[in-house]
Amino acid sequence: MESGEYGDIMQIRPIKTEQDYQQALNRFEEIFTAKPDTIEGDELEILGILIENYEAELFPVDSPDPIEAIKFRMDQIGLDQQY
Repeated sequence: MESGEYGDIMQIRPIKTEQDYQQALNRFEEIFTAKPDTIEGDELEILGILIENYEAELFPVDSPDPIEAIKFRMDQIGLDQQY
């Protein structure tokens, strides 16, 4: 890609506020069907990374307790503990 090819199309900034987050989500939705290796495809990929990082900071997910995870899965498939 030549210098300046992105022009005014891609204006990516870090996501620091809820407003930034909403704007990024809206733009992500607008260009969701962008083809890879295009300007919008690159923008989609970068926005996805920024959104994922922001959500990981804002909504951290703890790893489940291994025993509770096994019990949950057993319950899902109709198994029970046998003593």
